Amino acid sequence: MKTLDVDFCIIGGGIVGLATAKALLDEHPDARVVVLEKEDAVARHQTGHNSGVIHSGIYYAPGSLKAKFSIEGGAATTEFCREHGIEVEFCGKLLVATNSVEVERMNALEERAGLHGLRSERLSRSELRRREPNVNGSEALFIPSTGIVDYTQVSLAIARVIEAAGASIHLGARVTSIAEDSDGVTIETPELRVRAGHLVACAGLQADRIARLAGVQTDVQIIPFRGEYFLLAPERRGFVNSLIYPIPDPELPFLGIHISPTISGEITVGPSAVLGLAREGYPKFSLNPRDVLEYALFPGLWRVAGSNVVTAVREMRNSLFKSSYLREAQKYAPALRARELLPYEAGIRAQAVARDGTLIHDFMIEQTARMTHVLNAPSPAATAAFPIGRHIARQIGVSD
Repeated sequence: MKTLDVDFCIIGGGIVGLATAKALLDEHPDARVVVLEKEDAVARHQTGHNSGVIHSGIYYAPGSLKAKFSIEGGAATTEFCREHGIEVEFCGKLLVATNSVEVERMNALEERAGLHGLRSERLSRSELRRREPNVNGSEALFIPSTGIVDYTQVSLAIARVIEAAGASIHLGARVTSIAEDSDGVTIETPELRVRAGHLVACAGLQADRIARLAGVQTDVQIIPFRGEYFLLAPERRGFVNSLIYPIPDPELPFLGIHISPTISGEITVGPSAVLGLAREGYPKFSLNPRDVLEYALFPGLWRVAGSNVVTAVREMRNSLFKSSYLREAQKYAPALRARELLPYEAGIRAQAVARDGTLIHDFMIEQTARMTHVLNAPSPAATAAFPIGRHIARQIGVSD
């Protein structure tokens, strides 16, 4: 078995892991850095299955890591893309209120935008219709700092940057054991042994399993939620000009079905949010018995389910019946028709849930003397990847 001696080992070749490797090399240009990715290419899971939105941070609580890193990350992502010739478009986001309750929630979001220092524009019904003829609502809030990009292309560019700086990326490298001692960490794959001064695990959908493999005591478990999308038919290109989002219910963890132009010119509708039967199974009805058994025995799942029965039933109905899914979108886009919704690959959100049933909303990073584990990095982690990486690099610098 080949052995590598390095300063930093990163587990996970998604955008957060790659951005962390870059941040460590920015801080320590002479460091020996290795990235271990179990798939045959980088950005194969959450990074490569999201809607490609550069988030503004408007939804997130002031003072949270999500809010701070979204705002910083939008600027950092834009700068990186411009430096490396990656297309970015700031089409903006319209949050559409369709009734008086949603208008009140929109008022709170407008106030939060001000607290974050985000520019926003309030639109009346007639102003909304003039700007987006296919969208209907009582009022809307426009956030111009929201953009779109291809995060797979961003990840590939980061990979090229870190390899040029001396890092090595090992694909097909599934981690089988992790052992920490006072001098470092030993990480093994079937073909490689890595001896690292510090390990950073950015394992996404496998984050809790990697933490347990490393002996980290945590009461959270990753629960996979499938985000199921449709693609608008080609003749509907140009259906909207901006990202169109409903006003979210603050009591629910997900944002609802939205209409999203992509950087390729296509438009997606979604996602729903249903419990996944496989952490990494993207086709509909994918099943991994190990995954299901693991979370079925986890009390946190049943506590979440018990407090979200109505939402769970609605999301399952939307998943099974296109007509139900369509009705959700028609609340603010009544011109949509079922025949225009074409199949599109799902994404899977890695949602950390505590044993008591608490959904972990903010990014969650735990550290030991020689290890850093990113235990929760759902959306907007792609937007926030660069500041997450810098944050981790600074934490390691403080602890060393």
